[in-house]
Amino acid sequence: TCRVMQSMGGWDPNFIPLLDIQFLWLAWCNEADVDRSTSPSVLRCVASTWKEGLLNRKRPFVGRCCHSCTPQSWERLFNTSIPSLGLRNVIYINETHTRQRGWLARRLSYVLFVMERDVNKDMFTRNVVDNVLNNSSVESAIVTVATDLDAAASQPGQEHKAVSKVKQKARAFLQEMVANISPAFIRLTGWVLLRLFNGFFWSIQIHKGQLEMVKKAATEQNVPMVFLPVHKSHIDYLLITLILFCHNIKAPHIAAGNNLSIPILSTLIRKLGGFFIRRKMEDMGDGKKDVLYRSLLHAYTEELLRQQQFLEVYLEGTRSRSGKPSTARAGMLSIVVDAVHTGSIPDVLVVPVGISYDRIIEGNYNSEQLGKPKKNESLWGIACGVFRMLRKNYGCVRVDFNQPFSLKVTDCKSPATGGLTVGKRRGTPWTVRHRPAITGELPDDIFRRQLINNLAKHVLFTANKSSAIMSTHIVACLLLYRHRQGVVLSKLVEDFFNMKEEILSRDFDLGFSGNSEDVVMRALHLLGNCVNVTSSANRNGEFTIAPSQTVPALFELNFYSNGLFHVFISDMVAESESDHKPGSPCSLLLSQERLIRKAAGFSHFLINEVTVAPPCQTIYQVLHDAVTRLIQYGVLYVAEEEQEELSPSPTEEPWSKKFPEPLSWRSDEEDEDSDFGEEQRDRYLKVSVSAEHQDFFIFLQQLISPVLEAYSGAAIFVHSLTQPMAESDYTQRLFRYLLTRTERGVAAYGESATHYLIKNTVRTFKELGVSVLKERRENKVTTLQLSSTFLPQANRNKLLQYILGFALL
Repeated sequence: TCRVMQSMGGWDPNFIPLLDIQFLWLAWCNEADVDRSTSPSVLRCVASTWKEGLLNRKRPFVGRCCHSCTPQSWERLFNTSIPSLGLRNVIYINETHTRQRGWLARRLSYVLFVMERDVNKDMFTRNVVDNVLNNSSVESAIVTVATDLDAAASQPGQEHKAVSKVKQKARAFLQEMVANISPAFIRLTGWVLLRLFNGFFWSIQIHKGQLEMVKKAATEQNVPMVFLPVHKSHIDYLLITLILFCHNIKAPHIAAGNNLSIPILSTLIRKLGGFFIRRKMEDMGDGKKDVLYRSLLHAYTEELLRQQQFLEVYLEGTRSRSGKPSTARAGMLSIVVDAVHTGSIPDVLVVPVGISYDRIIEGNYNSEQLGKPKKNESLWGIACGVFRMLRKNYGCVRVDFNQPFSLKVTDCKSPATGGLTVGKRRGTPWTVRHRPAITGELPDDIFRRQLINNLAKHVLFTANKSSAIMSTHIVACLLLYRHRQGVVLSKLVEDFFNMKEEILSRDFDLGFSGNSEDVVMRALHLLGNCVNVTSSANRNGEFTIAPSQTVPALFELNFYSNGLFHVFISDMVAESESDHKPGSPCSLLLSQERLIRKAAGFSHFLINEVTVAPPCQTIYQVLHDAVTRLIQYGVLYVAEEEQEELSPSPTEEPWSKKFPEPLSWRSDEEDEDSDFGEEQRDRYLKVSVSAEHQDFFIFLQQLISPVLEAYSGAAIFVHSLTQPMAESDYTQRLFRYLLTRTERGVAAYGESATHYLIKNTVRTFKELGVSVLKERRENKVTTLQLSSTFLPQANRNKLLQYILGFALL
């Protein structure tokens, strides 16, 4: 059944009831029992641990809100029947989705479906511009700006004229900013998108249970909602609006960058709910913040919330160029939090949204990853992009709406400080991490910034964790970090199946279904020129698949492989700290407590690459679970007979002992969790000598090796910084250095030279302790130079050795 339906363009779960989905899982398991008996698998050591339980295992239901942060929202909107509602292909429409039946209804099903959606003018805003201009904070800002710009405004008779002039300017700002939603245009766009998406997507899957919670919140809670999706493609905007439209949920107002405010397109975006904001608030000539514009943006956002409109905000600010979430930017979110904190809005429901693509419509970001400047959006470029899309197929899309949670005060205890909240200064869901040097009560402004930043990090972490893993992610990951030299198709299919099991065991969901061999072949087709497929004469005519070794192909495969990075990050960090090199004798004893503490320091070192734990959890908790999981899998085992006390080796010394006190590289949680190792007896571990476990060990280390190679290359390049240099010049020179190593075949992992990794290394070195690189601003130009601590070459060498201690190159 799956093969027939896939040949028709993908599997539509609407055709298959829940019992049939469970039957498909049984078929996968039975297929695995046959395949695994023939040859070993890289992940069999993991899969065999829970293979027996797989027959009774259901796909995980992702998207629940955090129990420790939002306990009041945990049970709200959710019931035990929601996970069983299953998946739905949004773009598959037939007469059963309409109120009509018969031949004509089948022929006009898309038209009837769109016309029956509940969308009308009364759902949206009224008198927004006038209400915003009459807002007290805006009126105050207008008077302030008028006084500053015109000294004559203070003279009798001239003040009113100056204020009127600034008010006209404010009205012009608003006309450029505000959305003007048209229900008729939303209907038309809904029909067009349903037809277009059927042309270049096999399916757009959503979980009906997740949408049921969102719809219930929209109709019963009577409070505004804020959707906070991950940002991977320009299609994200249209996807969210289309899905909500199809489920009779009113379209959100979308915060879009003013780079999309171009003729004709800007009008269409406004009619769909988009409003344009500046990417930077410092748009005045002297670099000062535009007080008038900021007050207008704050007042406009509050007015939308007051009229119970829904918002859609992308915390990352821009599309991810790496396949991993970018750093959260909490500017728009801070306006929402302030509105709740001041009581202007009683409450807001926050909905993190995960989005996954088999293949993004942009194809790749190789141009920008190769250091070329980003091309400005244009109407012609968009038209050409749509034309290219119509000629290709981009596989499947999965959108996961998380359980809405209240932004109001909750009685949540944080592991560090007892908690802080949005509404009051006690008990918050989003833990504010205090540095050990800070004692007593935090100043209000610092408290507010930390609270909002932690909320943004938590939401982005939740949205990313709920994002489904796609088939292209798994295939790209296996080709790059398990079978870089090539593999026969049967072996790739076997490892693909075992990887699926490992992902599901960690409570991540998959964005595909069907026979493993068919799914792998489809993924290889979508990856296109990034893989080389040749016929192998010595294996019964089997195909041999290998990743292309060109720089653009490696960059693109790395982009899709990074969709798995967060699944294994805690294991990767723990394994990197084991000081074990595959193939070496495994007599080395590892202190579990020391291992976890070292791994915590390493995870802070990589904080700009990935988030290991949400703010409400300590890194020690997450890493302890990772080590326990590796023990369960057999990759590590407890050395019961050898429990003598070990003295730390020089490589095991924490970062804080390698350099003077100002460079103390400690987790803020280290003091908070000082009793972590005291409550239980320390254990000593060994790495398994089993070939299968060693293979899994190598896989984890190779998965993180491109990141470590980029950082080690940056540590080597630091030696060339002999005098102050503009940050942009330094970044470009570092990029050319690492790219040259890749082009000459010197780099073990060519994908280590991506531009986003280079920028992250510079950022990390600036933030490292008191900075490896010292930052200085002159005439709007950021200048970098070596800090005094790293002027001695010995300390620079220590930095390099610290990084190389984790790398498998």
